[in-house]
This record gives sequence, structure tokens and C-alpha cells, in this order.
Amino acid sequence: MRVVVTGGAGFIGSNIVDGLLDRGDEVTVLDDLSTGRASNLDSAIERGARLVVLDIRELADLVSAVGHARPEAILHLAAQIDVRRSIEAPAWDAAINVGGTINVLEAARMHGVRRVVNTSTGGAIYGDAERIPTPEDETPMPEAAYGQSKLCAEGYLGLYERLYGLDSVTLRYGNVYGPRQDPLGEAGVIAIFCGKVEFGGTPTIFGDGHQTRDYVYVGDVVAANIAALESDVRGPVNIGTGVETSVLDLVAILRELSGNAGFEPEFAPARLGELTRSCLDISRAREQLGWAPAVDVREGLRLTLRAARAQ
Repeated sequence: MRVVVTGGAGFIGSNIVDGLLDRGDEVTVLDDLSTGRASNLDSAIERGARLVVLDIRELADLVSAVGHARPEAILHLAAQIDVRRSIEAPAWDAAINVGGTINVLEAARMHGVRRVVNTSTGGAIYGDAERIPTPEDETPMPEAAYGQSKLCAEGYLGLYERLYGLDSVTLRYGNVYGPRQDPLGEAGVIAIFCGKVEFGGTPTIFGDGHQTRDYVYVGDVVAANIAALESDVRGPVNIGTGVETSVLDLVAILRELSGNAGFEPEFAPARLGELTRSCLDISRAREQLGWAPAVDVREGLRLTLRAARAQ
């Protein structure tokens, strides 16, 4: 299959590119390299992947690149993911996450792309949800511009389906972590903590550390994207573990895995817009995608630490 991956030089995107190449797919990566790294694609390019450097806010460039690649599907991961910066600059955030997504949909429509798999967020869209784990039909209550822009982008996928019959699905991720992760976004805490436990330093916890997230390993996210690519499921689908893990839990597991008995946190004031609890109901993914996570948090942290040591 010919596949375009926007944001494919990033942490999650580059792992997905590897997974697609393992299947024998023909992959074109579109990325502006503002946060993604060309080095994440070194092995992928050796295996035949193609990198085109462009900004998804530039429609003409995007349409040209998609036309040249002639993809059967687009996996759309290019995004602005910094929650705190989205609050400081909401219009800039929307220009990328909403305007950029519209451009991807326009390029897909113009070139007859069969399916679009869109990347979105679970916790940032649902906000402080009443139901934990939270299902897809929970009323969205974003508490940051990032979650609001992602929700708006999802609306445009629905619009393009109604207007043009464009086949699409949105994967609402929990907090993704694993090898190649940069310390951006909420799950970036794992990348930061792994660096500190390995190379020295004190982890900082904002708030009391009891806030929970649904941490999902990047290898499981790769499998979810491939399942979504091959399915005819439409609309939003949660991709997580259905298990809550607190920040204090992360510190304790990393302390044990590393053997660093002195790995103790310092505390700082809670940050604006931070959720108290976040955990996703993944029933729809199990039942309609045939997907379930294979890696729990302890094993995922072990794999992430091992990758950090190998760098």
C-alpha cells in the first residue's frame, strides 16, 4: 500500500513509519522538521521511505506532495502538541491543528485518497470527565486550546465525510511514551524522568503527584494505526490502556527498574489547565478495531529505559 505519513519524522510518526515498512508499504513522510528529527528516519530512508520537508499550513505544497506520492491512505500526525504553549498562543495552535488538518483533507479529496487516519487526543478533549475510564461519547470539555483545536479538527473530518464521502477515522490517544520521545506534551514527563534517573537529576512533580494519566506504549499505538488503516471503522476511537497511572507511580517504577534508590521527586505548584484524572475506555478499539494494548506501563518503562541507555 502507498501511504503518506504527515509528521512522520516525529516520535510517534517515525515509529509508525517503521511499522509500515515492516509490512512492505511504500511510505512518503511529510514533515517540516520543527519538532521532528530527520535522524529518526535514517533507517527508514535506507529501507526506501521518502522524506519531503514541508509545512502543512502551505496548501499548494501539500497538494503537490500528495499528488506526487499518489497514496491510498494518509496517516495524519503532524500537529502542535505543546499544551502550555497552546494556552499562550491559541490562534497559532489552531492554525496548525485545525488549518493544517483542513489542508490535509483538501489534498486527500483532490487526489482521491481512500482513507485518512487522523491523530487526536483523549484526555485533552474530554477534560475532567465524569466517567473514568472515559468513553468516546463523553461530552467534550477541553481545558486547553490544544484539546479544543484537536476537537475542532475532528469536526472537519466529519464534514468531509458528509460532503465528499471521504473515509476517515480518528484515533484519540492517551499519553504516548517510548523510544525517540521528546519531552513535549504531557507524556513527555516519562522522557524527562528517564533522562534524570539515568544521567542524574531530581524529577520535578507539578502538584501533589496523584494526578493520573493513561500511558500507552508507542509500539501499541503503531499497531492501532495499522489496525485503523485496514478497517472501515469511522469516527473517534480511544487508544490507551484503560489503566490509571499517577506521576508518583512513574517515579516509583523508574526507581525500582533503575536501581537508583535515591530517585526522589521535588514538588512544584500545579500548572494551569492540568487534569486531575485521565483514563480512556478502550472498548470500541477492542470490539471494532480488534486492537488491544500488549505492553503494560512497567514493561513499557523498561523498554524505554533500555532504549535511552543504547543512545
